[in-house]
Formats: sequence, C-alpha cells, structure tokens
Amino acid sequence: MHSDAGRGADEVVVVGGGVVGLACAWRIAQTGRRVLVLERDEPGAGASGVAAGMLAAVAEADFGEGALLRLRLEAADAWPAFAAELTARTGIELEYGRCGALVLAVDSDDVEELRRVQELRHGLGLGSEWLTGRDCRRLEPALAPRVRAGMLTRDDGQVDPRAVVRALREAIRREGGELRAGVAVEGIDETGNRVRGVRLAGGEVLPTRAVVVAAGAWSASLDVCDPPPVRPVKGQVLRLRGGVAGPLAQRIVWTPRCYVVSRPSGEVVVGATVEERGFDTTVTAGAVRQLLEDAREVLPDVEERELVEARAGLRPGTPGNAPVVGPGGSDGLFWATGHYRNGILLAPITADAIAALIHGAGPPPPFRDFAASRTRSEGASLAGSTA
Repeated sequence: MHSDAGRGADEVVVVGGGVVGLACAWRIAQTGRRVLVLERDEPGAGASGVAAGMLAAVAEADFGEGALLRLRLEAADAWPAFAAELTARTGIELEYGRCGALVLAVDSDDVEELRRVQELRHGLGLGSEWLTGRDCRRLEPALAPRVRAGMLTRDDGQVDPRAVVRALREAIRREGGELRAGVAVEGIDETGNRVRGVRLAGGEVLPTRAVVVAAGAWSASLDVCDPPPVRPVKGQVLRLRGGVAGPLAQRIVWTPRCYVVSRPSGEVVVGATVEERGFDTTVTAGAVRQLLEDAREVLPDVEERELVEARAGLRPGTPGNAPVVGPGGSDGLFWATGHYRNGILLAPITADAIAALIHGAGPPPPFRDFAASRTRSEGASLAGSTA
C-alpha cells in the first residue's frame, strides 16, 4: 500500500537517525529539498548514543590506512566550522573542543609499541610529541606513577554526541525537515533500476525520489539490491560522574587497553570493548570490571566516580572497517554507512558529500576510495579466502 500521508512524495528519505543520518538530513534540507528522517528507535539510540565523541584523527592513526587517514584528517579540520554553525543555528552547546590526546605506555611492551606508532606519525608528518612519564604527569597530575611514557597529539578533540543529536534534530526542524521515530524500514522499492519508495515493516510504502541509507549496523539488513557488507561490532562503554575538583583529565587519555574522555560537565566516558557478537547489546559484568580496571591503571581516581551508565552499542563495520559513502546500484539510492569507530568524526564531511551527490555532483575527492563497489569486492574476496 502506497501512502504519502497527505504530504506528497518526499523528495529525500534518510533511513537512520544517528549522527551521520541526521547530519546528512540537515545538509540536504539546507539545499531547499524536503527531507524525511525515519528512525527505527529514537534518534541517537544506536551507536551515536553510546559513542564517546572522540575526534582523534592523529591519535588513532595506524599502519596501512592511507586514504582512511587522509579522510579522518579532513574530517577533523571540518569540525570547528561544523560545530560553530550548528551551535549558532540552535543555541545548543556541543562541548566541542580541541583538547588534545595523550596516548600512554605503562609497561615495556607498551613503550615499544608506542615508539613504533610515534615513528609512523613522524613519517606521515603528523603532529605528535614524545613525553616521559614525568612529562605526562606534569600535564595530567591525576595520572598514576606507573605511567612510563606518552605521546601527545595537540590537535585531537572531542564533542558530546548526545548534544550533537539534540542540536541536529533542532536544526532539521528549523530547516523544515521531518523526523519520525519508532518507524522500522524493511526495504527500498526499486523499479527499472530506479528508487520508487521506502517500504516500512507493516507494508506501507512511502514514495520518494531519493533514499540515503544511514542505518549504521542495520544497513545491510534492508531489503535492497546489492547492499554493502556492513556488520555489527559490539562496543561496551561506561559513563561516570562526580568529583568536585574538575575533570579527571584535561585531555583524552588513551592506552592500548582503554580510553578515558573527561568532559567539562563532569561526565567521564570509559571504553570500549570490540566484540564480534552479532546484534547482541548485552552489558556484561566482565566487561564493566575490565574497563574500570584498565582505566584505574592510569587514572586511579576513576574509582571514586559514580558509575551512572553501562551500555553496549553496535558499530557499523565493513571488511576493511572503512566507510561506505556514495551512490548505490539504483538511481536515487545513496549509502552513508560503515563508519565503524569514526561515525562522529566523519559525520560533517559525510553529510557534505551526500548533499553534493544528491545535488548531482560527482563523488567528492576524499570519498572516491570509499564507494559501495569497493566493499562488495572486499566482501567477495573475504568470503573466498574463508571458503
């Protein structure tokens, strides 16, 4: 049954109300197009609501990333203007800032690995600084005496993803867009290699000229021709609060075993596990215990904070854990998914890319290596190697 709810066919439907989907909807709405966002739960209820909000392009740089690293760096550079515009339009404070990140080594194995990573960053021309344990404690007095060395990246930052969700919802409303929560999308109606509508779980079809799939870990679950191989990757995260002496640390604190993000509001985020467990979002006692122990190893005062939340989210992974951004197999179908650990970081430039594509432009240069055709070939190669 087709329905347009008295509105006429929506020009663009965005499937997914996380930060990526909402950012895409906002940028599309700013071009004057009518936009409808469909979210299976509540906006930000998935990975966006669990994410720590690290914008750590340099601290996360790893061997063999190439194009993905360049994409992260461009995204980090886009965040100051994106955050300023979003706050100016909505009046909502995002707690965005380039606070820097401190990657720590506690034992000899950590030191050896950190040296390798530091050499990589220098070779790539990335800004980072080697510090002794004493140097680290001068910067962050709450660090444990056992910290032996660290690497400081001054330009990395953070933002509160939940505040970003609130702001984007308001920004979309102000641009005349619509968001419908609690609406499960079953598939995309495609006829003659052309998108005709969005099919809801109850059988209703909403006519539309274009669809942006930004459904995160659920993207490949839609009934659509040739979806990219997106899978859920579970991550358990803790949220703490308390402490009258200010933030636990001024910078993001990172070890090989955990990260700790302290916000000006007093919230402390500790994460995150990486688990291949399908769509399981169970919070386990073992993960909570291990995350707290790993955080206490470098920031002993963490044990004095109140534990207020333990949640598990599902990151959208791909065979190469790189995003899928670009046109799909049918005219009018666009993918904005597979961002894995970098959905918050990449949201602004993903949104710009999708808005440009819908406007008729070609793939923006940063995303030419991240088309859906790439992930399909990677998925086939992966399947062949494990057959």
